[in-house]
Amino acid sequence: MWEFLFNVQRRIHAILSADIAAFAQSGDWTALLAVLPFGIVFGVAHAMTPGHSKSVLASYVLGSGLAPARAMLASFVLAATHISSAVLLAVITNTLVTRTLVGAGRAPALEYTSRILLAAIGVWLVIRALRGRPHVHGEGMAVGVMAGLVPCPLTLFVMTYAASRDVPEAGLAFALAMLIGVGIVLGAVALATAYARDALGHIVGRHGQSIQTYSRVIESLAGVMLVFLAIGELAR
Repeated sequence: MWEFLFNVQRRIHAILSADIAAFAQSGDWTALLAVLPFGIVFGVAHAMTPGHSKSVLASYVLGSGLAPARAMLASFVLAATHISSAVLLAVITNTLVTRTLVGAGRAPALEYTSRILLAAIGVWLVIRALRGRPHVHGEGMAVGVMAGLVPCPLTLFVMTYAASRDVPEAGLAFALAMLIGVGIVLGAVALATAYARDALGHIVGRHGQSIQTYSRVIESLAGVMLVFLAIGELAR
């Protein structure tokens, strides 16, 4: 499955790179717009591969009790931050971007900051569950921003490639297509997690168990998962 998705990414990446180069020569927006749907497919395939904070998003939605609509909003914030941070790095500065072949398209400083913040969120979830404190309005959006601070390496690569060809507008068009694709996958993860959590909560309630106790246990487990996920990424 992963090999298939990576092959899809590789082929679409080649197509988009070639079309950006062609656009740099011709300036034909019609031809460029015709291939942008590939960017959406690219975004879907890319987001389905390991990474993109899917585990972080699912863990937080599971433990926070966010309603499906708010879970969707948090997933959109995560996707938008993930893509826009790559765009900003490519447009504003490249001093944080690794230039080695293995690490091309990565921004280690932002990745490190993101993981530290997510570990802190995990600890906070555990503490809040133990104390029984209510959730803060807008907290899910903040988590989306923190998780999305890791820039999309493929968007960053294509933005940099487009800028090197003096057609950054082509890179921005691709970034928008990528955002749609990544948002579809992350939104599906958020919705599936929220509905599964609610369904499990109803089952627990029907069996006479305390919903409050169930919620606090789930929140604690989600916090621990976030901490371990962040530590695992930092260790890499």
